[in-house]
Amino acid sequence: MGSQGFNSQKNGQRLGITEPISLGGPSEYDVIKTNELEKFLADAGLYESHEEAISREEVLGRLDQIVKVWVKKVSRARGLNEQLVQEANAKIFTFGSYRLGVHGPGADIDTLCVGPRHAARDEDFFGELKGMLSEMPDVTELHPVPDAHVPVMKFKLNGVSIDLLYAKLSLWVIPEDLDISQDSILQNADEQSVRSLNGCRVTDRILRLVPNIQNFRTTLRCMRFWAKRRGVYSNVAGFLGGINWALLVARICQLYPNALPNMLVSRFFRVYTQWRWPNPVMLCAIEEGSLGLQIWDPRRNHKDKYHLMPIITPAYPSMNSSYNVSSSTLRIMTEEFKRGHDICEAMELNNGSWLELFEPYRFFEAYRNYLQIDIAAENDDDMRNWKGWVESRLRYLILKIERDTFKMLQCHPHPRDFSDNSDPFHCSYFLGLQRKEGVPVNEAKKFDIRLTVDEFKANVGSYSSWKHGMEINVTHIRRRDIPAFVFPGGIRPSRPARVSGEGRRVPETSATSSVDAGSSVDGNVVDTSDDVRKRKREEDEMHAKVTAAKLVINEGPSNKEFSVAGPSVGTVTVTSLLGNSKDTNMSGDVWRQMIQSHVTDQVGTSGVQTELLYQNNADINGPLNSREAEKLAIEKLMSGPYESHQTSPQELEELEELDNNSQNKILGGTAIGNDMESSATKEVASSMTISNTTGASSSLQLNGNLEELEAPELAAPFPMATHATAAAQKKPVISYTMLMIM
Repeated sequence: MGSQGFNSQKNGQRLGITEPISLGGPSEYDVIKTNELEKFLADAGLYESHEEAISREEVLGRLDQIVKVWVKKVSRARGLNEQLVQEANAKIFTFGSYRLGVHGPGADIDTLCVGPRHAARDEDFFGELKGMLSEMPDVTELHPVPDAHVPVMKFKLNGVSIDLLYAKLSLWVIPEDLDISQDSILQNADEQSVRSLNGCRVTDRILRLVPNIQNFRTTLRCMRFWAKRRGVYSNVAGFLGGINWALLVARICQLYPNALPNMLVSRFFRVYTQWRWPNPVMLCAIEEGSLGLQIWDPRRNHKDKYHLMPIITPAYPSMNSSYNVSSSTLRIMTEEFKRGHDICEAMELNNGSWLELFEPYRFFEAYRNYLQIDIAAENDDDMRNWKGWVESRLRYLILKIERDTFKMLQCHPHPRDFSDNSDPFHCSYFLGLQRKEGVPVNEAKKFDIRLTVDEFKANVGSYSSWKHGMEINVTHIRRRDIPAFVFPGGIRPSRPARVSGEGRRVPETSATSSVDAGSSVDGNVVDTSDDVRKRKREEDEMHAKVTAAKLVINEGPSNKEFSVAGPSVGTVTVTSLLGNSKDTNMSGDVWRQMIQSHVTDQVGTSGVQTELLYQNNADINGPLNSREAEKLAIEKLMSGPYESHQTSPQELEELEELDNNSQNKILGGTAIGNDMESSATKEVASSMTISNTTGASSSLQLNGNLEELEAPELAAPFPMATHATAAAQKKPVISYTMLMIM
């Protein structure tokens, strides 16, 4: 367990761009619940063994020796004199989950090799060093990706997975005590080196900006595990990746510097449930820098204005780390934050548990309609490249569907792919589909997304490194037609289940089942109304758990008095809700600006009308003892110079560029898959085999940034099954007239 700290500063400097919300320390309740949380995480297998930790350290030492030998060979080949050859040096740095100290068993180690000015990336790093590694018996699965957005060399060294980046500095000799946190290290560095250095610089800056590293690590480990269980951990799918979650957790640690992980988890959900995106989350002020590199600034950069969920990196050049978030994925994450907040509130009433918080999201029971995207290739290398390219394009399919249906049809991407063990060069992706909540079903209105899918195909077809055998199929399926290999053990659940307010699996009632059985795809029409009703029912049940109490806080006639009106089913004190921790040490500036007037608002997401009354104006510096006041402090965090925008022209601009490429391909007569025919007279299959097309091309970008390249911390929740079963259940290829949403 981490130490209490009781300090909002580090090395004499305030952490964060604002004062903390609370300096209150942990109560006995917090200590007990934190112990329970740490035990839960350990039982879940999130910590590596002592032997594995030692093995990783040995592998890193071995890698450091390899690059030092490599740079001397390069220096000698460049004709440098013997003295310079002996002084030549390269150095290994770590970043990502390993550097943050939150990696799990079997996780990759994200590493960076920093070399001198005469060691080139293409010729020396992906040439000489690759050759050296390929000849070593302890190096396996070597896979260089030089044309990725962040070029990387992937391999295993003594069984440990390594992702190795390279940065070439303008120095002739790399000192052993090199400090890459200094901005001067970026001087004269090429763009790829700046991107490669960014991971290490951001990771180190995060660790310097949190008040208590151990509490930060435990909380981050918890939130990463939660995000993976709830299906919102994936940068490439439009959710958040490792660095994003680290930045969000670090900000909570700054706002509650003396809190233990139990309270930090609760406040994480409280703050981000209330957060008004696109207000940015920042750990420190954005620095202009002196090197002229572009930084995130929506006041000057047009596209920055329309980022939906900006989470800003703290190291120069500061940038938005959550660029891939779409309106659909933001909506899903916001719902999950609310669910987490409700469960944490229930836990404080002894009506919830950690097990309930981490209950896996049952994606394949949540919707009645899905899109299944199948891809295949002829060998392992082709499959890896093809998979990386298609994954980078899936986000645009979601954006296109939202655009073409005016956001009436919402998409929920599953963050991972699914494979059949019998066919290693095939995998599937899934998108859940539902009508926007609150939109009435109009039988006369249909959303035809045939052209939307066609645009997506044309965009995928622009892959410049296409090879024979690379295929992609897009199919609309119903819940009952989901292939069995996505389910645990390859066994389909006998009946869909819903989630009760207590997190139990409850069989569907006969009425619900009859609705599901009676509704059908009438030719080419998909009915999505049941999905909305099911989600609303689950939210209402959880909501009832945390609002069924009347909260009255009265500290006496001579002190401040707060009242919260709710359902008249009893009373509890704030002490019984929060243990002995009342968050009374609110900083003076926050207190003065908040308790100045009568404020009417709602508590969190509970929907209970509240009225906060300050009844003793003379005691303006007194302790703050109210969740309502804490809510006002959170509101203050979002009072900044950044303007909110409700639309997203940036996404539209991206889509227009993609559509122009697609239009050129179609109008230019280039064949992409099967010939197109009139959908008014004939159903045309949208299954296709991509041809190697001419025209628009795009560089390969595998999984966006390489900030999180580690194996899942738990075994895959849906083990693979046989491909024969999937083939028997798979629909015929999707028909253009089939994707019409009613």
